Amino acid sequence: MSKTPRALIVYESMFGNTERVAAAIRDGLSTVIDTDLVRVDQASGRIPMDARLLVVGGPTHAFSMSRPSTRADAGKQGQVVMPVETGIREWLGALPDCTTKTMSATFDTRITKVRRLPGSAARSAAKILRRRDFRPMVPPATFFVDDTAGPIDERELARARQWGEELGQELRSVLGTIERASTRSA
Repeated sequence: MSKTPRALIVYESMFGNTERVAAAIRDGLSTVIDTDLVRVDQASGRIPMDARLLVVGGPTHAFSMSRPSTRADAGKQGQVVMPVETGIREWLGALPDCTTKTMSATFDTRITKVRRLPGSAARSAAKILRRRDFRPMVPPATFFVDDTAGPIDERELARARQWGEELGQELRSVLGTIERASTRSA
């Protein structure tokens, strides 16, 4: 008996802004598919067999995904919402290659005043996921916060929710295509 397909969002957040974006994406995605939201320090090292979409997100630190040193620096700037020992870089590094039909999407947050600087946690995460045989469903997305510790504008959260809805619609379309193809070949 197969389980109902679902989506999994794994995120890293230092000051809570990326967490709020991840929750908004979940709210949008869950209008189409059951969606689990998990902090990276609490995420399993294996993707569930029924997960058809893995969404990974984190803050952009020093032009890429955070590192232990950048997370420690963030901890010196204010109260952080999760332990600084584990981030999406380490989690993705330990993740086994994809053995299912799980697709991927990535997002990041960055400070508005450096919006034009190169580098992106989402693009870096997407590269790792591609190497691990996760097929990207959409290009990486970026959401902007006003300053290092926030706040994040409600319009960015609305945009994140909309992005989640669009992910869900795209996933529904892809899953429908796969189902029709398997029905024809049966």
